[in-house]
Amino acid sequence: MSNGSALHILPAGPQEDFGWTLGVLVRNYQNSSGAVMGGFPHGARGYQVLVAVAGGELPNQLALAQHLGIDRTVMTYLIDDFVKAGLVERQLNPADRRARIIVATARGGEMLAELQRSMAQVEDVVLAALEPDERKVFRALLSRVACGSPEAAGSELGACEAVEQMLGGGA
Repeated sequence: MSNGSALHILPAGPQEDFGWTLGVLVRNYQNSSGAVMGGFPHGARGYQVLVAVAGGELPNQLALAQHLGIDRTVMTYLIDDFVKAGLVERQLNPADRRARIIVATARGGEMLAELQRSMAQVEDVVLAALEPDERKVFRALLSRVACGSPEAAGSELGACEAVEQMLGGGA
């Protein structure tokens, strides 16, 4: 940089640094959601599993694991714990009797509805700096980023695309 024409880049302040702002947002969400999760099996991770199961679009443990970015062997333990807690059950897949689908029980659905009400309040607190319309835009953009970029080095598919392909909807 001795030629005088080199571009001088000033370091970004903390509020302009992507990593810092994302870290603050994640910590705020984790701290607030952790208080709401209380004794829920596997905390926030368990909540995301139950949301995905209740959505009914992911037919089996492998699809759930890929969608949530959880190792498939870990997913087995999570589902086992959810079965023991009476939140989900494994049922025969009517389309393939050799396979099992994961289905939320009535108790699981009730618990999820209660947690979702609480989590909506958490999101309102975490996103308090945004107006309601801005929150919708923020969520849409966040979803696009999450579904549009590969998660693991060397992976050509992000979680959303991997699940779509596994379900026969992707190229």
